[in-house]
Amino acid sequence: MALFKKRAAGKPGEWYYCLVHQKVEEGPECPAKDRFGPYASREEAQHAMDTAQERNQEWENDPRWHDAAARGEDDDR
Repeated sequence: MALFKKRAAGKPGEWYYCLVHQKVEEGPECPAKDRFGPYASREEAQHAMDTAQERNQEWENDPRWHDAAARGEDDDR
């Protein structure tokens, strides 16, 4: 008996963005390592890369991530 069941099909209404195929999928078609999601709607999944870019930009500009430089410490520990 297998310890983990492989889910053959996703649930209707779960939307994912596949990073390999660069397309929106309803229910996971590709492995988890290759996708973002789940999203509540197709439209949210279509904007997954924009959302990721916006969040990366916010984190890059967040002073809490750069507090070592402000104290004069080396970030490359």
